[in-house]
Amino acid sequence: MKRTSLIALRMTVLSVLVLGVAYPLAVTGIARLAFPQVSAGSLVKRDGAVVGSALIGQAFVSDRYFHSRPSAAGSGYDALASSASNLAPTSQQLIDDVQRRVDAVVSTEMGARRGDVPVDLVTSSGSGLDPDISPDSAMLQVQRVSRARGLDVDVVRDLVRSHVSERQLGFLGERRVNVLELNLALDALSSR
Repeated sequence: MKRTSLIALRMTVLSVLVLGVAYPLAVTGIARLAFPQVSAGSLVKRDGAVVGSALIGQAFVSDRYFHSRPSAAGSGYDALASSASNLAPTSQQLIDDVQRRVDAVVSTEMGARRGDVPVDLVTSSGSGLDPDISPDSAMLQVQRVSRARGLDVDVVRDLVRSHVSERQLGFLGERRVNVLELNLALDALSSR
């Protein structure tokens, strides 16, 4: 029995060292070499300071900024509480939440009509952390943002168009606009 216990103990220690230490260090090292930006969290910097991540959404509430999708992650874009709402399409709470958000969009966005509000502006993503909105959602917000900043509507519309990312490989996913990057470009444009 003593011999069997020592073999089991050695295998446990070896497994912990190989699978718990060596393997994660090797994978992290390879990722750092092959994909340095992504493996570091896709951090976005402005004037040398980190202002966010291109992979995690943020709440922008000022009329001077494009607004993100709603978040279901904790108190809002909390990466430690990433999750969907898990509300079924027939859930009265989901229906009420979406209706409340549609009303808010219609009241804030000039020219927005109830049936034209893009779904991504009134529903959270599966993770609750989506950093992107659809080009339609961004275009719907152009009037409000240009008015709040005193910029020409066509200038802001062109800025949105220049920040549209196409589908990956031409067919994977949807066209999208990263809200943080768009808002940073908007700040740079306004400071000129």
